[in-house]
Amino acid sequence: MQKILLAEDDPNLGELLKDYLELKGKFDVTLTQDGDEALTAFRKDKYDLCIFDVMMPKKDGFSLGKDIRKMDKTVPIIYATAKGMMEDKTQAFELGGDDYITKPFRVEELLLRIHALLKRVSNEKDEELADKFEIGDYFFDYTSQVISFKGQQQKLSTKEAELLRLLCLNKNDVLTREEALVKIWHDDNYFTGRSMDVFLSKLRKYLKEDPNVEIVNVHGKGYKLLVS
Repeated sequence: MQKILLAEDDPNLGELLKDYLELKGKFDVTLTQDGDEALTAFRKDKYDLCIFDVMMPKKDGFSLGKDIRKMDKTVPIIYATAKGMMEDKTQAFELGGDDYITKPFRVEELLLRIHALLKRVSNEKDEELADKFEIGDYFFDYTSQVISFKGQQQKLSTKEAELLRLLCLNKNDVLTREEALVKIWHDDNYFTGRSMDVFLSKLRKYLKEDPNVEIVNVHGKGYKLLVS
């Protein structure tokens, strides 16, 4: 059961959110009523996600989030507040928040945001761990940047390895051109796009020995690594 730390100084709203998330979301929810209490709870236990009200006594949600980020840089944080000013939203994300919901909100919406955020974090962790891939009769080791095929090995450049890894993570699905350019080249301009086309041509050449493996263009979208 995934654990959520909820900091909400309104006891009625806090109990409502706790009961709903436990009943409908099947989460284990720890409810605290101020920032100091929430910080103490975080130090004592491990949580999969945090929800912090911004306007709280003793320690506000932003200050709490800043303290949490000193201890854990990855735990997802959702800020909830009655404020709707753009500067508050900007501050939430600048402090390492992952999402922002403005009161009043529907608890159903909060639950959807929680599920989406936890799914994204899970996918990111899977991507971080994935470094070995089977591509038809090929075997790709991302760490060593080597493609193996029937005893023969092809050493890849760093950019070639990063691009092939993204294609493998999206095998038989579309890898958008923008995603590849931003993740690998940190830019999606014309010149980096032309550079990526060269790397794609090289990868096609490396994988040509297996007729069941193909990198295809998806018009107007990106690319697919097809493995049949």
